[in-house]
Amino acid sequence: MRQQYLLIEDVQDIGRSGEIITPRPGFARNFLMPQKKAVPATVHTLRMQAKLQDERAKKAALDKSEAEVLAQKIEGTTLQITVKVDQEGHLYGSVGAMEIVHLFEKEGTKLEKRNVGVHLHIKALGQHPLVLKLKEGVTCNYILDVVSDKPIANK
Repeated sequence: MRQQYLLIEDVQDIGRSGEIITPRPGFARNFLMPQKKAVPATVHTLRMQAKLQDERAKKAALDKSEAEVLAQKIEGTTLQITVKVDQEGHLYGSVGAMEIVHLFEKEGTKLEKRNVGVHLHIKALGQHPLVLKLKEGVTCNYILDVVSDKPIANK
């Protein structure tokens, strides 16, 4: 049986503070333990679990209310980005998550790359309806308008 660990902090895609997890030994040894994100689950550390879960519930409620306020601010926003294109209107490269994060920062909204949720890069001109994934499952919609930096010759 593998060793169980009590998470001290939230770890993305693994679990939340106060949860008991059974990670692979190398992950626990090389990441969780050195970064002090988890401790081995023993009788003594399990007493901490209730306290950690209470703190996590309070933090979750605060994060959700902040995310809802941010979602109301962003909902329906249209962001515009100007990109370089060739003569036929094909993009040189693509628009990725970091470009979108920078656009939001220019608007005064601080986000992280994981919030954007664009896994496929946008490779076409026009308006693209997208979804932001904020904390605690709160989502909001916005539109990314990708425009050319020069006029395009019509066919």
